[in-house]
Formats: sequence, C-alpha cells, structure tokens
Amino acid sequence: MRFHLRNLLTLLLLSILILTPSAFASAKKLIPMGESIGIQLQLPFVYVAHDVLLPNGQWLKKGDVITEVNGETISSVEKLKQQIEANDLTISVKQKSQEKRDISLTNEQANNILPFLKDETDGIGTLTFIDPDSKQYGALGHQIIDGVLNEPPNFQNGSIFLASIEQIKKSSPGNPGYKISVIEKNDIRLGNINSNESYGIFGNWESNLKDSLRKPIDIMHEEDIELGSAELYTAIEGSEVEAFSIDIIKIEDNFLQFIVTDKELLDKTGGILQGMSGSPIIQKGQFVGAVTHMFVEQPSKGAAITVTEMLKKKPK
Repeated sequence: MRFHLRNLLTLLLLSILILTPSAFASAKKLIPMGESIGIQLQLPFVYVAHDVLLPNGQWLKKGDVITEVNGETISSVEKLKQQIEANDLTISVKQKSQEKRDISLTNEQANNILPFLKDETDGIGTLTFIDPDSKQYGALGHQIIDGVLNEPPNFQNGSIFLASIEQIKKSSPGNPGYKISVIEKNDIRLGNINSNESYGIFGNWESNLKDSLRKPIDIMHEEDIELGSAELYTAIEGSEVEAFSIDIIKIEDNFLQFIVTDKELLDKTGGILQGMSGSPIIQKGQFVGAVTHMFVEQPSKGAAITVTEMLKKKPK
C-alpha cells in the first residue's frame, strides 16, 4: 500500500474504550515517538475522488457521494461491486446541500468508474506519543481533513500502521515538500483510531511497548518552556527515528514557533515537510510539544502545539 501525501497540511482488538477529554489528565510521563505512520479511516459511504465524464455527457463530480445503487443503500465500494451485474443500473449521487440525482449506467460504464471511487481516507503522518499507563497514543497534532470532501470525514473505524520513508520531495520557499512512504511489509496494525480531533488522532496502542527504544519522559509544563535550543524527533529515511536540532523562537499561549537549525535535516528536506505533523519536540529531556504546520514561504520555520494542550484533544 503506497501513500503520496499532498493534501494533509494534510488492529483489531475487542476494546471499545472511548477517549474523553480527561483520558490523559493523569499522564505524568509520555513515550516520545516520531515514527512515520500510515493512517486509514474507513468511511460509511462511497465517494467520487476525481471528476469523471460519462459517455452520456453527464459528470460525476469530485466529492459526489453515491447513496444508492438500484434503490439499495450503498456503504462501501465492495457492496457497490456486488451490485454491478450483467445489466444496466442506476446510481443515486449527492453532494452536500445539492439535491440527489440519478444516473443510468451500463455494466461496462459502471466498471469503468470503479477506479475513481473510494470509501476510505488515507495518508501519512507522525506518531507523537504513547501514554505508558493508559496504553493510548496521540499523533499528528491537528485534525485530518479529507482533501476531496474538504471536511473531517465521518468514519466508522480506523487504523495506524508503521510506515517506511521511501523518498523525500524537498521543501523550498513556496513549495512544500512531502514524504513518500510505504506501509512496512509485515503490515501489522499498531493501533486503532477512536477519534479525529482538533489536536490530532487518538486511539488505543495495540503493539508491544517493549519495541520502542525510547523511555517515558516527563511532560514539560508550558510555563517552563524556554526560547532556544530543542530537538525534533522524526523519520526521514526508512523507519528510523532521528533527533534533529531546532531553536524555539516564539512561545504564545499553547503554541510555539521554531526554526530548524540542523544542517543534515535542512540539506535533506529543506526544513519541515508534509507528513512531519506530530513529530515530538523535546527540550532539556522533557516532552514539550508536537509539530503541526510549516511556513510555506519559509520551510525551515515550523509551528507546534504544546503537549499539555494536545492532551486535551480539542480547544475548550
């Protein structure tokens, strides 16, 4: 499975524990991560990923949701495939506030549009932390917005997987770079996704914590964060997490601004890349926060959220 992320700026145990705003309230230490992860959100509907011109002159527009096939409600691409038989069919499509419309297709036409249909949101990001006590994790530092639907997707379940960086498209002023990653060969789910919140995705960690080479560290209180040197943990080659030097240049409420000072990181990536969201920031051996955004015109400059704010999951 391959991910090529441009839009994000942009596991099955039988646990049904739902995270609440107080789920991490008692956390005193967290394991800083930095691994690149593949993210999959399974949606309860089928949507059109690209504009498609049909032979009858009608269009399937990007973002259209297919609600019915031959009068039967459709919730997945697999169920849609089951409806495509050796006869004509009628699909009902709808886009947000627009009225539902019906489109007639032959069996051949229906098969031709299948590559343009999706029932999941996927991408790549960075794992931020694991709470060693609750066995819950946080990642990304910001909400996932589906690039086609232009909104946080309503999802029925989700998974995260360890990803390996295969290639880097370097950032330059005005041109954000990105990571090209693949899911690791063992394809083992690291955890589920319980929620897609303002401050990231959160869920239950399902892998062995002994596999982490990093130990839990103290959470730095916001009033103790200082301007000056810190480290950013992230992966830019394979699945290896490295520490890179940065300077925190601004502290305002629950958010930080920083400059990448590490020559190796600047040489390889130009600074911050799409896909680095969630990379942990460490200062004086304590957990400070997580990368959330880059400055497009100055890719060596980034923004971050404090980890104490991220633990709240969303603004109050």
